[in-house]
Amino acid sequence: MLEEMASFFENRLAGYDEHMKTEIDGSAAFYPFTASLLPSFPGCRVLDLGCGTGLELEAYFRRCPRAAVTGIDLSRGMLAALGEKFPDKDLTLIRGSYFDVDLGAGYDAAVSVESLHHFPAYRKRALYRRLRAALKPAGYFILTDYFSESPALEARYFEELRQLRQAQGLPEGLYHYDTPLTAEHEASVLREAGFTQVTELARWGATATLQADV
Repeated sequence: MLEEMASFFENRLAGYDEHMKTEIDGSAAFYPFTASLLPSFPGCRVLDLGCGTGLELEAYFRRCPRAAVTGIDLSRGMLAALGEKFPDKDLTLIRGSYFDVDLGAGYDAAVSVESLHHFPAYRKRALYRRLRAALKPAGYFILTDYFSESPALEARYFEELRQLRQAQGLPEGLYHYDTPLTAEHEASVLREAGFTQVTELARWGATATLQADV
């Protein structure tokens, strides 16, 4: 059965960190690698889309303890756990969908880790346009996520989701079901949204890190 996105993560909060750190291929490497790509000067501003419990922020705040981070997430419990991890950090936490809330402006960089693989290209394109506008002229976006191996597999995921929604009589909404684009399709969507250059920096099985420059 499909679960509404926020409820899915609320219901799995207790074991979330352990699951992500021990059962996701490459996670021991890709969280610190992602953190290493973010700006490290005092007072730098970073936007985290789908911040969850802040797994990449654990390494980032060790490297840049004075960074100002705005995190957006659907789950109240995830945001509470994040705040408890870093009570002394400059954190602004926003509960809501990053497709709908005001992203703000003036960020040096943005980041998203293992969050955006649940959504179709058209929703991402609109989000990425807003994200680009929220970044400074020299800003950039680091995306570490799970990608489809082929266009055929990408299409199959979306068809499976359509069939599940139809069978369960569910309206349009945010449901937890993996529908990753290929890395090439993701890069194309980022460029269509106005990012000037998109580069794949590293890969761990199905997970890769892309950098999109303003």
